[in-house]
Amino acid sequence: MRTIPRALVALLAAASPALLPTAAAADATPTATPSPGAATVTRAGTSFLTATAIAAGQPVRVGASTGDHLYWSFTAEAGQVHDITAAVAFPRDRSGAATWTIDVFDGLRRRQACTAGAQTPTVEKTAATVSLGCTLREVRPWAEPWSADPLPGTYFVRLSVIDVPEPDLGAPVEVELLVSADGDGGAPADDGELAAPLVPNTRAGAVLTDASAAAPRNDADEEGLGDLLPALGSRWIWTTAGGVLAAVAGVVGFALTRRPRRP
Repeated sequence: MRTIPRALVALLAAASPALLPTAAAADATPTATPSPGAATVTRAGTSFLTATAIAAGQPVRVGASTGDHLYWSFTAEAGQVHDITAAVAFPRDRSGAATWTIDVFDGLRRRQACTAGAQTPTVEKTAATVSLGCTLREVRPWAEPWSADPLPGTYFVRLSVIDVPEPDLGAPVEVELLVSADGDGGAPADDGELAAPLVPNTRAGAVLTDASAAAPRNDADEEGLGDLLPALGSRWIWTTAGGVLAAVAGVVGFALTRRPRRP
């Protein structure tokens, strides 16, 4: 049997403490510090359209229920790297273990990959809190249309539970969340630049004001017929008019094609 040299054993023993923290750091939750004087946000949206806007360094503290989907949005600039950290506190008298997840989407609602952080941790029944985290890739000033690289614009954060015993649904929880940004926001050296930030179109139409509602419409004739017959819609008016014209056309056609009788 071979004997390992003592020098090699000593070298491995000295290197082991340095290697273990590195491996653990790959899955460690990122740490972030709130900006001094930043106001605490106490609201959260329930969908992409109702996501609550927050700024980097602005702490979030909100009460919710187990099973809720909570949404926030923030703005990212080229050259920045964002860390999203979250902590969920819940009562200890739970039925079993639960799995929570934090997801990040860009302005086109494409799910972004996390380079570090406990994105989908599982908390045991006896635990009182769970910590989640996600470190995004550096925001690029431009990218190919087919790629999913992070680009400047609006980003969405969604916090939810994906595996929980049914009796625990609806239990109250306290959520804390913080988004931090590293980098000055300047565009790094690259071969292109995004024409416009990726901002979702949340206003597909325009709301009419009193002035625009009172403006005259182009279909004035149709409105006049509608005023004469308020109980009928324009569809009935055009249907009736079409029927009358069809009857007249039938009578005229019959008169033109009818042969006179011979005595």
